[in-house]
Amino acid sequence: MKYSANSVWENKDEYDIAVVGAGHAGCEAALAAARLGFRTVVFTVSVDSIALMPCNPNIGGSSKGHLVREVDALGGEMGKVIDRTFIQSKMLNSSKGPAVHSLRAQADKADYSRAMRQVLENQENLDIRQMEVTDILAEDGKVTGVRTYSGAEYRCRAVILCTGTYLKARCIYGDVSTYTGPNGLQSANYLTDSLKSLGIKMYRFKTGTPARIDRNSIDFSKMEEQKGDDRVVPFSFTTDPESVQIDQVSCWLTYTNENTHEIIRKNLDRSPLFSGAIEGTGPRYCPSIEDKVVKFPDKDRHQVFIEPEGLHTTEMYVGGMSSSLPEDVQYAMYRSVPGLEHAKIVRNAYAIEYDCIDARQLKSTLEFKNVEGLFSGGQFNGSSGYEEAAAQGLMAGINAARKLQGKEGIVLDRSQGYIGVLIDDLVTKESHEPYRMMTSRAEYRLLLRQDNADLRLTKTGYEVGLIDEERYQKLLRKEEMIEEEIKRVSHTNVGTSEQVQELLKAFGSTPLTSGTTLAELIRRPELSYEKLEPIDIDRPDIPIDVKEQVNINIKYEGYIKRQMRQVEQFKKLENKKIPDDINYDEIQSLRIEAKQKLNQIRPASIGQASRISGVSPADVSVLLVYLGAR
Repeated sequence: MKYSANSVWENKDEYDIAVVGAGHAGCEAALAAARLGFRTVVFTVSVDSIALMPCNPNIGGSSKGHLVREVDALGGEMGKVIDRTFIQSKMLNSSKGPAVHSLRAQADKADYSRAMRQVLENQENLDIRQMEVTDILAEDGKVTGVRTYSGAEYRCRAVILCTGTYLKARCIYGDVSTYTGPNGLQSANYLTDSLKSLGIKMYRFKTGTPARIDRNSIDFSKMEEQKGDDRVVPFSFTTDPESVQIDQVSCWLTYTNENTHEIIRKNLDRSPLFSGAIEGTGPRYCPSIEDKVVKFPDKDRHQVFIEPEGLHTTEMYVGGMSSSLPEDVQYAMYRSVPGLEHAKIVRNAYAIEYDCIDARQLKSTLEFKNVEGLFSGGQFNGSSGYEEAAAQGLMAGINAARKLQGKEGIVLDRSQGYIGVLIDDLVTKESHEPYRMMTSRAEYRLLLRQDNADLRLTKTGYEVGLIDEERYQKLLRKEEMIEEEIKRVSHTNVGTSEQVQELLKAFGSTPLTSGTTLAELIRRPELSYEKLEPIDIDRPDIPIDVKEQVNINIKYEGYIKRQMRQVEQFKKLENKKIPDDINYDEIQSLRIEAKQKLNQIRPASIGQASRISGVSPADVSVLLVYLGAR
């Protein structure tokens, strides 16, 4: 570096890839790029905010646990770090079918951030820089670098935007409005204008967070204790299951009541959400407590989860009661909840507004269509959640690296993973609110289970270069064991011996009148591979995750085969590619709305075109005929 005449530092360092932001998306993007051999720099407004959890103190949850498992299967870091820093773990929906089982872990927030920071600091090819990026530099529609607030320019060949909720961020509760990012951190106030000058369309979204309350002021005797699972399942497929069997902390459940709701209703005029002081659109599936009371007037109570922020703090997160009401109302509202009558607020609840993009400006690789070399991931893409951010960051990092390698980008389709569903929804469908992943969004969720994420995606991670040979060979051996064991139990006959009949009786299963196979017994709803162990004398010693796959694949064989046939039909449309140079205005039989939407999104395939709002089945038929003639 040198000091130039105009009194700004002139940075002559050059990088391959620059990542703007070091939240959950930025961490995965930077690690992926560096691990693939590219000299990478990641910028953050505060090094102390790397992998910060500004809202809920947990990783995973319904459908989100699937994303974390998929990130891990592809070679990402989130699953490994939460396995080292969790304080409670639960498998959600375990009473339902395996398609909706989803892991959720309470995190020690400080430990998680510290652990992820250590990974970044010790990663070869990766530099960390505490500095606000103010401009994206581009020439002839192609990225050439970034400029920071100090005036320094960093030359690079690709940029990944992972700005989260920091762009022109404004935190609000009651009449209090501060132009800061989460937790009072510095906001990024200049980058938006640079992006607009590149022709990028921006949205204004909002999200919120509840208060943090001092544990010593809570009466837990009035709440229901929520314990973790007896046997903890790790997130990462590389984590030794025995290493995560720890003493877990408890969470607590209480409820709002009519008194709580009346306090809120009386003060709605003081809520910036309802007074018009907040411009941004909030998340439909994570509403504030004011939203809940207004939208569900007949509901006499709402769940409130009291969750520890970590082992070394007395701060407790009040899940389910995010708010932007004034401080005095917050005190009255929280203290009306059983167990919180004497609650002391450590941090007020607040709403946060921020700039983000219309993700339909992105290709499926997460590269901007009109700015070559500019990629984007995380909440900046109009999504919500740490897990959605990490998944996008990882894919943006992989694809930025592959672009520089001269290789085709990696695009997971909707039949390959929740990551595929997430990104396809973002880049194809118009969204006027922060997007949240849900199991109901995945059409092929029986195939896209969290338990088989490694079997679905580790080969892709290996081909990309983020999975090493040892892990890949271990996966191949696992596949062999599953196949061999399914074959064995399908050909192992069981007679009508007294031992067999006693076992069936013990589990309330119909007695046998003639011989059958172990596989047929496993298909019975009340039985499983594990339960049949006493009558399976030749059973080999195989890992628990192999047993799980054998049980699921046999028990749900009919449903799985049916879904695989559906995927075959889906793939036919996905494989019908649409040329980049197609001019939809020339296709006379297309409706005007369809032409407008197709020109805007530029779908890569007939399948993607069929999912665009405003493109009808008749329009798709016209497209097919046109492409056939062309």
